[in-house]
Amino acid sequence: MGKIVILDCNSLMYRAFYGLPPLTNSEGLTTNAIYGISTMLFKIAEDFDPKYIAATFDRKAPTFRHVEYKEYKAGRKKMPPELAEQIPYIKELLQNFGAGKFEIDGFEADDIIGTIARKAESEGKEVFIVTGDKDALQLASDNIKVVINKKGMTQVEVYDRERIIEEMGVTPTEFIDVKGLMGDKSDNIPGVPGVGEKTALKLIKEYHTVEKVLENLDKVKGKKLNENLTNYAEQAIFSKKLATINTEVPIGFTMDEMDYEQNRDVSKLREMFYKFQFKSLISKIGEEPVESENIDEDVIEVDTIEGLKNITSSLEKDDTIYVLHRVENVNKFTELQLVEFHVSNGATIYHVDIKRIFEDYREVAIQELRKIFSNELNVVGHEVKHLYTALRKLGIEEFIFSFDCEIAAYLMDPGKKGYSLESLIEGHLHRGINEENKAVELIHYIPQMYTLLKDKCDELDIHKLLYEIEIPLTKVISDMEYEGFRVDSDILKSLGEKFNKEITKTESEIYDLCGEEFNIKSPKQLGKILFEKLDLPIIKKTKTGYSTNAEVLEKLQDKHPVIDKILFYRQITKLNSTYVDGLQSVVDEDNKIHTSFNQTVTTTGRLSSTEPNLQNIPVKYEMGREIRKVFIPEENSIILSADYSQIELRVLAHISDDETLIDSFKSEEDIHRRTASEVFGVPMDEVTSIMRSNAKAVNFGIVYGIGDFSLAKDLNITRKEAKTYIDAYLNRYPKVKDYLDGIIEEAKKSGEVRTMLNRRRFIPELASSKKMMIAFGERLAMNTPIQGSAADIIKMAMVNVWRTLKEKNLKSKVILQVHDELLLNVVKGEEEEIINILQNEMRAHVEKDIEFKVPMVIDINEGASWYEAK
Repeated sequence: MGKIVILDCNSLMYRAFYGLPPLTNSEGLTTNAIYGISTMLFKIAEDFDPKYIAATFDRKAPTFRHVEYKEYKAGRKKMPPELAEQIPYIKELLQNFGAGKFEIDGFEADDIIGTIARKAESEGKEVFIVTGDKDALQLASDNIKVVINKKGMTQVEVYDRERIIEEMGVTPTEFIDVKGLMGDKSDNIPGVPGVGEKTALKLIKEYHTVEKVLENLDKVKGKKLNENLTNYAEQAIFSKKLATINTEVPIGFTMDEMDYEQNRDVSKLREMFYKFQFKSLISKIGEEPVESENIDEDVIEVDTIEGLKNITSSLEKDDTIYVLHRVENVNKFTELQLVEFHVSNGATIYHVDIKRIFEDYREVAIQELRKIFSNELNVVGHEVKHLYTALRKLGIEEFIFSFDCEIAAYLMDPGKKGYSLESLIEGHLHRGINEENKAVELIHYIPQMYTLLKDKCDELDIHKLLYEIEIPLTKVISDMEYEGFRVDSDILKSLGEKFNKEITKTESEIYDLCGEEFNIKSPKQLGKILFEKLDLPIIKKTKTGYSTNAEVLEKLQDKHPVIDKILFYRQITKLNSTYVDGLQSVVDEDNKIHTSFNQTVTTTGRLSSTEPNLQNIPVKYEMGREIRKVFIPEENSIILSADYSQIELRVLAHISDDETLIDSFKSEEDIHRRTASEVFGVPMDEVTSIMRSNAKAVNFGIVYGIGDFSLAKDLNITRKEAKTYIDAYLNRYPKVKDYLDGIIEEAKKSGEVRTMLNRRRFIPELASSKKMMIAFGERLAMNTPIQGSAADIIKMAMVNVWRTLKEKNLKSKVILQVHDELLLNVVKGEEEEIINILQNEMRAHVEKDIEFKVPMVIDINEGASWYEAK
């Protein structure tokens, strides 16, 4: 007999698009609807085991319903472009999956579904109609089941004739009459005014058809209902006609073209999954990858010094070579080392066992490595930061890669979780990698990846960002990691003792205020104490008891003195475990901490720091700031801090081109005082400290797209007052408002925003149907160009400062970057020259490069520790 599944693809596409979070592949294509349909197909195959699959689509051409009723489906929102761009791929996906595709001018997908379903039923086949639309329930019978998508793309409810009668009290055919009476808002079918689903079902249960209802109006109770049925009788019959699915569409088809197992193209399907980066789905069609290209190159094994010399003697100036490296012990700086690498000239691949060669010819081998890793060659690699460090440990310092595939891929789409070479090859070249010969296959594809990524970056107009900032920056951060930050272990130890005493003291104070001892770290025990014993107002409940998160505690601060103690206790225990105990565990053998800087993690372009995170040491409490006392300079050196003053506000002034804001910076005024004066309408000398503080919150809040709710919470004022502040600010700085409105509209059209140096960020949240998600996307659109431009500026400064220090052969080093601040270990005697370099490279050079409309201000401080330098 055989089973057939018929898909209502338009309905399912919308459900997938709005039901799944925004997804994009490495090329920036939105893929959530494609992914949703893909998962549903596998679920259908698993649950229903069909022999045939038919995929039906609506067409843009008007149907017979539109001809008869011009208002049919009027008022529906236009399909989002992010969904529209996925449709061709969904059709290709269905074809490769083996489904037959059907669409015809003049008829809707529902009509095609009905026609195929009735014909299949007449041939004795069991039919499953998969849709998100209940209109199809009218087609249900003993052999036709309607599968309605509920939550997600794989949770469904299956209706046959018996279930519909049991749940609704009407037959599937009578369901058409229900629609005729109640109408359908989504399709703009009018029905009878005042008749909802409950009334329509009651009438059809009793009289079975619209016509019979109208014939028995004398028996229908309710004056208004009777009146409406009388006045809108013709409209009810017409609505029933509009709601009736046509099961005799003139469309030719054979069951063979729906035989999905016979028509399925697994190879093309797998290639699509590589393209869309649906790794979890590739395993569903077989673990084996797409057949690799024939790799004809001879792979030459090199484990002797003669073999290494043969490589270097074959290289000529300006040759382009491709390198894939392997280093060991990347998490232990003092032990990190280069053990092997593959190098290719595009024709021959050499596998170099450098660890083996080092055993007998280390110094000679290093000289040969200098010839490979030299600035006379164009060297292309991937994830090269640790290779830089390993090479520097060998004394090879000046070399900079010409191209890093990881960095280029990150700039193309900064929202990915990772940029492994394997995933890039799968996503861009649609090729699988043979695990048994992985390294050789990866190096084989690097030339293709290089060409593709290079061309794409050229299209995106990010030449300066890529080649002048990000690629050299990898070398800069490698050097910063290599240098590390010296630590005074004695101060760290004494700080730990001090923190532990403070923790014990605070615990005792909390117990005294609560009248008993308990586990302060246990939310359950703390909740009972606060909300049952102390009878504090309950803010929020959880499944297991009471919420005691920071937000809840902050709302209770004026209710009991223990709340401040608990907040302080949480802060100091976190400081102690994360930074005092945590730092002690990562001090290397050279008495330094070598944090790891991540260049391809944040979507805004900022660097991040891990193992440990030195960018996020809390400084709200003095005890948090004291942790910086642990970080000290080298012998005969000082720590110098250079910090951009109010960089994001200056970027806002530049991008918005607001004359008043620009003038404030040019006049070197206190920007927060000036804003307070403008917003509150008082002279500068009458601005109070509270006014200035509130203005500061508005200034920085605007940069982050803050709304009245959040500002009210931050300032502890009413939403009305907060809205007044924001409105007053935008009225005084009209071009700021124009910029913020304009960037949101631009992001909605293009799906992305860019910084001053063309760093891009996709914002798929703006295509969501959820208001909260859209609002979040709007905040991202407002903030990203500002925060991202600030990130570009500090990165540009890092590269310029690092390069100048090298050129002048100075001993001072850049050792840490924290948001808008650079920290340097400055050798005594070089202080004046370093300050001049910082002022020139962080200010003058950047102003010139970007043609900045407002002056940069660099705050420079120095001291015998990081604490003193801040």
